[in-house]
Amino acid sequence: MIEIRDLHKSYGSLEVLKGIDLTLSKGEVLVIIGPSGSGKTTLLRCFNLLEMPDRGSLKLGENAFEFHGRAKIPQKDILALRKNTGMVFQSFNLFPHMTALENVVEAQVTVQKKNKSEARKRAEILLEKVGLADKADSYPHKLSGGQQQRVAIARAMALDPEVLLFDEPTSALDPELVGEVLKVMKQLAAEGMTMAIVTHEMKFAADIADHIILMDDGHIIEQGSPKEVLNHPKTSRAVQFLNHLNESY
Repeated sequence: MIEIRDLHKSYGSLEVLKGIDLTLSKGEVLVIIGPSGSGKTTLLRCFNLLEMPDRGSLKLGENAFEFHGRAKIPQKDILALRKNTGMVFQSFNLFPHMTALENVVEAQVTVQKKNKSEARKRAEILLEKVGLADKADSYPHKLSGGQQQRVAIARAMALDPEVLLFDEPTSALDPELVGEVLKVMKQLAAEGMTMAIVTHEMKFAADIADHIILMDDGHIIEQGSPKEVLNHPKTSRAVQFLNHLNESY
């Protein structure tokens, strides 16, 4: 499903990703953890080329890319990749002038060229799936943060992506609203949705992940099952990070 080999990314003289290798199979859930500045979000954004790697290779489904030097990736190839991925950001990014339903309809009409009637039916099904059928006509400012994030998940699912990408989807939420978003994500995992998730929610990571990678300073320093990474880390840096995380909660 996703294969990444020797992936590098720099911003000027700052090297953020330093040769990442990983594989994610269809139906698996990958959770990416690590301290701030370790490269987690940059790596996730490379999955759909919101960040363009400098070197290495990426394969997602039928879309394959080689990155080297200043070689340009054709825009049509980038768009083809993005049609196969859905991205959920920590800041929701809903259109404020559109209702929940209209937010889920928009991408289907714009990207997939569906007619509005067909797109509306699909949007209604997805809002029901995330528990928001009764909020279809509500504007984002009338919704709680958790509700807005669930609309964002429905919007990402509307294009029937092969992979869903989540960038710290609960970090902007009040603690009492986190559970409702994680519940929807667990449901998607149970249904076999392929997902890559950057999160600080360790209990959630342990419950949902098939594979966890722990990043530090642009490298993957631990990877394996939740039990292996969270309960039996091999490196002193991983032990230090996990102990600090446990002390914070």
